[in-house]
Amino acid sequence: MEQNEKPFQFIAWIATGILIIAAILASFVPELEYHHWAFISANTLWVIVGMLWKEQTLIVLNAGLTIIYILGLIL
Repeated sequence: MEQNEKPFQFIAWIATGILIIAAILASFVPELEYHHWAFISANTLWVIVGMLWKEQTLIVLNAGLTIIYILGLIL
């Protein structure tokens, strides 16, 4: 691990990659609706990263977004 790298950084990069894929899907093929699941997956991973890094802002923001996406699927 490099000096400036946080532990579990690879999970954050995976979550960011999924988030980018979700945005691409939502922009270019919204009728497939896979982007909902991608947003939920990415933000859930960011909640996990927030817990591992003990960063309350990551936890609150991404847990809130995850709940919004789930409600969007239900309603």
